[in-house]
Amino acid sequence: MDNWRKSSYSGPDDGNECVEIASSPTCIAIRDSKAPAYGTLTLRIEAFRTFVGAVKGAEKEL
Repeated sequence: MDNWRKSSYSGPDDGNECVEIASSPTCIAIRDSKAPAYGTLTLRIEAFRTFVGAVKGAEKEL
Protein backbone atom coordinates (compact mmCIF):
# COMPACT_ATOMS: atom_id res chain seq x y z
CA MET A 1 0.00 0.00 0.00
CA ASP A 2 1.39 3.35 -0.99
CA ASN A 3 -1.28 5.84 0.04
CA TRP A 4 -0.35 6.28 3.72
CA ARG A 5 -1.92 9.22 5.55
CA LYS A 6 -1.71 10.54 9.09
CA SER A 7 -4.56 11.32 11.41
CA SER A 8 -6.18 14.72 11.05
CA TYR A 9 -5.59 15.07 14.81
CA SER A 10 -1.82 15.13 14.31
CA GLY A 11 -0.60 18.63 15.00
CA PRO A 12 2.69 20.25 14.07
CA ASP A 13 4.28 19.43 17.45
CA ASP A 14 3.32 15.77 17.55
CA GLY A 15 3.01 14.99 13.86
CA ASN A 16 5.51 12.17 14.22
CA GLU A 17 3.75 10.66 17.23
CA CYS A 18 0.77 9.08 15.56
CA VAL A 19 -0.42 6.22 13.45
CA GLU A 20 -0.83 6.23 9.71
CA ILE A 21 -3.41 4.35 7.71
CA ALA A 22 -3.66 3.19 4.13
CA SER A 23 -6.66 1.62 2.47
CA SER A 24 -7.50 -0.68 -0.38
CA PRO A 25 -10.91 -1.86 -1.57
CA THR A 26 -10.84 -4.77 0.91
CA CYS A 27 -8.65 -3.77 3.87
CA ILE A 28 -7.13 -1.05 6.04
CA ALA A 29 -3.47 -1.10 7.07
CA ILE A 30 -2.21 0.68 10.20
CA ARG A 31 1.40 1.50 11.12
CA ASP A 32 3.41 3.59 13.57
CA SER A 33 4.53 6.81 11.87
CA LYS A 34 7.75 6.83 13.92
CA ALA A 35 8.74 3.32 12.87
CA PRO A 36 7.02 2.35 9.63
CA ALA A 37 9.56 -0.38 8.89
CA TYR A 38 8.50 -2.30 12.03
CA GLY A 39 5.42 -3.62 10.26
CA THR A 40 1.74 -3.03 9.81
CA LEU A 41 -1.52 -4.27 11.21
CA THR A 42 -3.92 -5.11 8.38
CA LEU A 43 -7.64 -5.53 8.98
CA ARG A 44 -10.55 -6.25 6.72
CA ILE A 45 -12.74 -3.17 6.35
CA GLU A 46 -15.54 -4.69 8.44
CA ALA A 47 -13.12 -5.46 11.28
CA PHE A 48 -11.67 -1.95 11.11
CA ARG A 49 -15.18 -0.45 11.39
CA THR A 50 -15.86 -2.62 14.44
CA PHE A 51 -12.53 -1.54 15.97
CA VAL A 52 -13.23 2.17 15.41
CA GLY A 53 -16.75 1.77 16.81
CA ALA A 54 -15.36 0.13 19.95
CA VAL A 55 -12.81 2.93 20.42
CA LYS A 56 -15.51 5.58 20.03
CA GLY A 57 -17.68 3.72 22.54
CA ALA A 58 -14.81 3.60 25.03
CA GLU A 59 -14.28 7.37 24.65
CA LYS A 60 -17.89 7.98 25.71
CA GLU A 61 -17.34 5.98 28.90
CA LEU A 62 -14.45 8.18 30.05
